[in-house]
Amino acid sequence: MASVQILCACTCQVQLQGSIRYRYDYGYPHHHDKISKHRYYSIRVVDSGNEMVLSNLEEEKRNLRVLVAGGGIGGLVLALAAKHRGYEVKVFEKDLSAVRGEGRHRGPIQLLSGALAVLETIDQSVARQIMEAGCVTANRTNGLADGLSGDWFSVFDLFTPASRKRLPLTLVICRMALQDILVNKVGSNIIRNKSKVVDFIQEPNKVRVILENGEQHDGDILIGADGIWSEVRSKLFGQQEANYSGFTCYSGLTSYVPPYIDTVGYRVFLGLNQYFVASDVGHGKMQWYAFHGEPPSSDPFPEGKKKRLLDLFGNWCDEVIALISETPEHMIIQRDIYDRDMINTWGIGRVTLLGDAAHPMQPNLGQGGCMAIEDCYQLILELDKVAKHGSDGSEVISALRRYEKKRIPRVRVLHTASRMASQMLVNYRPYIEFKFWPLSNVTTMQIKHPGIHVAQALFKFTFPQFVTWMIAGHGLW
Repeated sequence: MASVQILCACTCQVQLQGSIRYRYDYGYPHHHDKISKHRYYSIRVVDSGNEMVLSNLEEEKRNLRVLVAGGGIGGLVLALAAKHRGYEVKVFEKDLSAVRGEGRHRGPIQLLSGALAVLETIDQSVARQIMEAGCVTANRTNGLADGLSGDWFSVFDLFTPASRKRLPLTLVICRMALQDILVNKVGSNIIRNKSKVVDFIQEPNKVRVILENGEQHDGDILIGADGIWSEVRSKLFGQQEANYSGFTCYSGLTSYVPPYIDTVGYRVFLGLNQYFVASDVGHGKMQWYAFHGEPPSSDPFPEGKKKRLLDLFGNWCDEVIALISETPEHMIIQRDIYDRDMINTWGIGRVTLLGDAAHPMQPNLGQGGCMAIEDCYQLILELDKVAKHGSDGSEVISALRRYEKKRIPRVRVLHTASRMASQMLVNYRPYIEFKFWPLSNVTTMQIKHPGIHVAQALFKFTFPQFVTWMIAGHGLW
């Protein structure tokens, strides 16, 4: 047998029958990427003609086939990561234009430092585009304020934890802009629009999805990333009613630059049974969300949503009144807030869930999109382990269960925290109420409740640790 010397930075393994197999490791240069990507090659040597043939073993064995139901943020990030791994990916979305419309109505999305770092690890050019298109809020004051006076209740630091870990700074970005970046990078050859997944069939060596138009597609795994009203989830675990949170949300986007724009990133104004969130979103615009505890809404507002909001928040501080007043009626929309109870497993067999399909949560912590992005990366890490050894059925299924096991504890904490936050925010009572004679008729006297000082001290002590954990506590690097 002819001898062959390979002069390269690689791991070599001699095999029988005149072939050499080697692996070339290459990884992202970013500091927090602990997973190297691998490409496997073989060199076959033929004695008679001293012929050397270089072939890609990744092409010799069938690539993992990944089917994704849903073309929202989670589905697209997963598709992007899978595409870079060389997997065969298909994304089925019922209506991309509807996702864009929903994005416009729901407003910008917040991406914490940890989620941005995950995006950097998946695709640095995409992360760079997102950071260029977004508006950084972590470099300014953020926190909670009293809705009536506007005085700060507590501020929290998003800058220091990110800087210490050398992570990107938290930002907000228009959902449509984020989706466009991801769609363009994933590619139209992977995304199938007007293709709603309505059912699936699991077989011993594959899973088959069935679309609304009757088409069928086979893959090794199916990922349900089709949101809170997920068809995949209902087929896995049966139809389950979503939980109404008790709050409806009015949101508005206005071309208004307040005088505090250079010093305040976003603020949550607190009140009894209602709260108001305001954030700079860049490009001379402010986004706000007004939450109010009330039954699910079905009736239109004859005098308009703006009039409704001014009635609800009319005695609040000037900052809140100005944002509502500066917003055109047609830019105010209303939607009821739902979530679902956490479940102990997200999948069965070759099927699993991610993002809102697995763990829809209330928006008060701004963690829905971030958790979906983290889900994608953890899932890809587990699938990488399978890809190294071929897509054997048992290994594929084990990978999906490992992904769920690693993600559920962290998501459960944030899901619970988002529910607790709603209750804490709307039970805010900063002043003592005099309900009994002789002070029951005193309406102008405002004496701060002693519990407020205790709450402020507790919040100041505990919340920085919670913020640090939210930003970088997922253990992905």
